[in-house]
Amino acid sequence: MNRIFSGVQPTGNLHLGNYLGAIKNWVSLQKDFECIFCIVDLHAITIKQDPKELENNTLEVTAAYLASGIDPEKTIIFNQSAVSAHTELTWLLSCFTPIGWLNRMTQFKEKAGKKKDNAVLGLYSYPVLMASDILAYKATHVPVGEDQKQHLELSRDIAGAFNQAYSTDLFPIPEPQIFGEATRVMSLRNGKNKMSKSDESDYSRINITDTKDLINLKIQKAKTDPYPLPSEKKELENRPEAENLLGIYSALKDEKFDDVMKEMSGKDFSSFKKLLSELTIDKIEPISKKMNDYLKNKDYLKKILEEGKKKANDISSKNLLEIKKTIGLLII
Repeated sequence: MNRIFSGVQPTGNLHLGNYLGAIKNWVSLQKDFECIFCIVDLHAITIKQDPKELENNTLEVTAAYLASGIDPEKTIIFNQSAVSAHTELTWLLSCFTPIGWLNRMTQFKEKAGKKKDNAVLGLYSYPVLMASDILAYKATHVPVGEDQKQHLELSRDIAGAFNQAYSTDLFPIPEPQIFGEATRVMSLRNGKNKMSKSDESDYSRINITDTKDLINLKIQKAKTDPYPLPSEKKELENRPEAENLLGIYSALKDEKFDDVMKEMSGKDFSSFKKLLSELTIDKIEPISKKMNDYLKNKDYLKKILEEGKKKANDISSKNLLEIKKTIGLLII
């Protein structure tokens, strides 16, 4: 059976972009794939985290998974740092990763900026850890957003380099899964920027935990332009906010973007925002309520992660042993 691996960082303020770009799609994947969904806490610590907040955020993401419909009976849910194969395999795979490949990673350049000499090694080698996350489980498919496509390409290159070095097909070459509408949800305050947890303005995003009134207020305050909604995509050129809000609506409603454009053609933003607000509240409020219920029982969330850790360890430890034998490391 084909196997999916993906994860979300526990950095707080899970938002609509995380839900529409990842978690919502994962729920449907459970029907056709063996799924492993991780809370990637090791990736989060490339930036200094408050220890207590990191722990709480890990449980919050776990609660979000469950509240959104990810079933721990069907799907493995665990936190990355609990399974040592991730870090051990990172070293092994780093020995098959040329520096030139890492130098091409645009996300490091963007995050490090002009201070790259002071950037931590973890930020630079982050893509190798991501490759290890995937290859430790021999995942065949990886749901990715546009901003992670380059990292997945690197994972594919590393898997290929290892296979070629030992004339083996030990690692499957993982295939990307990029979903249709709103795979990249943009800021409500600037349609050219991605919706982000780190944006200073809370009005730039809809958090999964936002109340009904706050969701409505944020959508009403979302940046727009003075023109009616168009009927064709070519009319959205230089209208990033209009395109973003239409994309969010189509993703929440599970309708094609073009069909939504036809439905909304000619409407003013005031009318459209009312419909978008009602739809967003209808989809997000039940998840928020379930999340809060789960967060009242942190022992249950830890139990889910403990059970997931055991299942993840069973798979990854066997694969790691096979990898070590292939390399020629002495197994005692």
